[in-house]
Amino acid sequence: MPDAATHDQATPEVVARIRESFGRQGLMRLLGAELVQVAAGRVGISLARRPEVSQQHGYVHAGATSAIADSAGGYAALTMLPDTAEVLTVEYKLNLLAPAAGDRLEATGVVVRSGRTLSVCQLEVHAVTAAARKLVAVGQQTVIGVPRES
Repeated sequence: MPDAATHDQATPEVVARIRESFGRQGLMRLLGAELVQVAAGRVGISLARRPEVSQQHGYVHAGATSAIADSAGGYAALTMLPDTAEVLTVEYKLNLLAPAAGDRLEATGVVVRSGRTLSVCQLEVHAVTAAARKLVAVGQQTVIGVPRES
C-alpha cells in the first residue's frame, strides 16, 4: 500500500465532514472503533481487541475486522468527493491472512482510483502490539458516490 507520506493532507473541512459522518455510524460506535487518520485518499481506523469483539478463540472476529476495513475504504473514497456526496459500498473482498491477535487492529483504506461515480480502494488491516505490527487482512473495495441526503 502507498506510504502515508504520499497522500496530501485533507482540508480541515474534509476532516470535519469525515469525523462527523463517522460519529453517526452506530456500528463503529458499538465496536468501539476510532478514526485515527484522515488524509486525501487515505483513512485509518483503530479497534482495540477486547472480549466484546472477539470470536471463540479470543481473536478479533472477522466481522469486526471486515467492518473497520470497509469503513476505512469508504471514508478514504469520500475524502476525494465533493461535500455534496456520500458513499455506499458496492462490493468488497477481504482476504484474512492471519488471526487478528494483536492488542488492537488498524485498518487503512487507500483510494486506487477515484471516479465520477465509482471509486476503488485498497484495504489493509494490521494487528498491532507494542513489539510488532502484523498484516492480517488485505482487500479491495468498490464504492459509489451518491447525493448527500438532507
